[in-house]
This record gives sequence, structure tokens and C-alpha cells, in this order.
Amino acid sequence: MAHGDITHIDIPVSDLAAGRAFYGGLFGWQIDTMPGFEDYPMWRAPNGISGGGLAPRSEGFTQPRSYVEVDSIDDALRRAVELGATVAMERTPIDENSAWAVFTDPDGNQVGLYESRAAG
Repeated sequence: MAHGDITHIDIPVSDLAAGRAFYGGLFGWQIDTMPGFEDYPMWRAPNGISGGGLAPRSEGFTQPRSYVEVDSIDDALRRAVELGATVAMERTPIDENSAWAVFTDPDGNQVGLYESRAAG
């Protein structure tokens, strides 16, 4: 994916099993868990391209959140703040090759950032 592409959408759910049944039944999404991420079932749309996860609902996560691929989370957060955003979650590693962060735009919307580098 390229800088600026929407890569992922998280949907907050109160009950992971019920969320899986609902979204799988409604849209035909294949929803599976990955080793090490059992509490975060990932969905894939029938187009095989778009996808995301069902994440536990929390006080700070009550609405779906899109994630945008960036070349550098640090640079993107810095620029977002310059443009009036606030950082909701600093850069956090997912694994050795990827990380994520969240900012709140000047209108109150939360947007996630995703950075990945090729393994090797």
C-alpha cells in the first residue's frame, strides 16, 4: 500500500462472538483470528482487498476508525498536530515490522495511522 491509502477499518464491539456473527452474516465477511491476536478477530471483505478488525469497545473507542498507511508515523503525527490535531495514541509497535498511532482531527474525528516496513 502507498502513503495515504486507507488500509484498515476497526469496528468496536461489546461482544466479539456476537460481532463476528453479525458482520459475517450481514456482509459475508470471513472473520478469523491470528496467533497472538486472539482477542482481535480480523475481517476480509469479499473483494479480498478491504478489511479490518473487530476490536473491544472501550471508553475511548466507540465509533469505527479508519487507518491510513503512512511512510512515517512520527512525521504524520507531527504534521497532524501542526494542522490542529491532537495525538490520541502515540506510535505503538504492532510487531517488529509495523506500528500504529491515532490522532483526533480538529473536528473531533479519530483517525488511525499505520506504518509498515518490509521484513528483511
